[in-house]
Amino acid sequence: MTTAASTTSLQQELAEIVGESYVRHEQVEINGVTPGVSVSPASAQEIAAVLRLANERELVVAPAGGFTKQQIGGIPERIDLLLRTDRLNQIRQYDPGDLTIGINAGVCFGDMQKALHDHQQWIPYDPANQESATMGGLLATASIGPLKSGFGGLRDFCIGIQFVTGDGTMGKGGGNVVKNVAGYDLMKLMIGSYGSLAVITGANFKVFPRPRQTLTFICGFALFKEAVAFRDQVVRSPLTPICLELVSPHALEYLQNAGAAQAGPAAASSDRWQIVLRFSGSDSILARCRRELGTAVVQELDGASEAQFWNSVSQFEFSMVERHRNAMVIYVHTTIQNVEAVLQALERSAPEHSFVPAMLGRAGIGSLILGFVPVSADALPAMQYVDCVKAFRGLLPPGTSAMVLHCPKETKAYLDVWGSTPTDLELMRGVKKAVDPKRILNRGRYVV
Repeated sequence: MTTAASTTSLQQELAEIVGESYVRHEQVEINGVTPGVSVSPASAQEIAAVLRLANERELVVAPAGGFTKQQIGGIPERIDLLLRTDRLNQIRQYDPGDLTIGINAGVCFGDMQKALHDHQQWIPYDPANQESATMGGLLATASIGPLKSGFGGLRDFCIGIQFVTGDGTMGKGGGNVVKNVAGYDLMKLMIGSYGSLAVITGANFKVFPRPRQTLTFICGFALFKEAVAFRDQVVRSPLTPICLELVSPHALEYLQNAGAAQAGPAAASSDRWQIVLRFSGSDSILARCRRELGTAVVQELDGASEAQFWNSVSQFEFSMVERHRNAMVIYVHTTIQNVEAVLQALERSAPEHSFVPAMLGRAGIGSLILGFVPVSADALPAMQYVDCVKAFRGLLPPGTSAMVLHCPKETKAYLDVWGSTPTDLELMRGVKKAVDPKRILNRGRYVV
């Protein structure tokens, strides 16, 4: 059978499962690879049927939600089938009294938060691209935002998950209630697996009362060491900020001009470091926070200006890449004590390889976003990025991870995107073999 005939046969079989209008070719790229066919199932049962067909034909499948983080990870070996979750966009159940909600994977995070807002509830979570990012994609990539400092990540709110494995088997973990300890914790297994173990079809979450008011304090410092010392002071104090961000001078440019047009060479902005803290509570609580922070506070934000600022923090890495398409962004996870060492590694390795360093992150938990912006607007050689990443990782404290989130697509083929090999790689391969024996899901994108 010719390739064209084989493709036609596949499309016909897929059309029998999901309907002819939901099988098509799309001009999208996943890390530089164009999928062969796109399919949009309307249910978990249809996803299972599609994956059984893919498993029989040994087709490589890439799950996709809102296309907000399709460039993360290694270059796929190939993509025969793009499996979209856009039709799984229903809120299945919402019980405000029980503080739980169940959604399908294609529901956009912003839509879910709007439904919760009508009952003065929320999930304390603020990822980037909130209006387009889907819940399935956010779970698969374990995305985080500034609220992680005070509340944790999405995995901390997930109480149940539904999925389909690579061979088309439907599975679930957890349940619909907060106090649920039955069975294996499959939620933690699926969250952060980047679609390499199964296709997430739905999830259940615990929700929380929404704060009546919040207030943000911006504290300025001439030196990085002063900012870190102030962070330590806050962490040791009785204060409980819901956000605690450390912002470098060059990072301020992307917070002040989030969404601006494409920029040329990186330019210096303020020479001040910032610790930005957000608090929730009554007037008296916020007044106490103001007194405790003292003269370090240079500005306060509330209302619309506060919301706009924190949205720009969530969008930081995307704003940087939009304005400097040759920029490189690295996620770093380390201990609180090692934040200073990570910043020293950034400020040493970036200039040595013709990059301007920029940093923003959750300095109270050691989760940092680092930007390497080329000094020149011209594209740099691929090996310059590779050498810079190697030099930076070589300066990091033991136990620190550094994942390349964004870089020019011409460079990715030469980069070790994920960094150090996990010590439990054999265990990961065993799990992959158990749930996706033919390796049809996101082959080549993740470490297994």
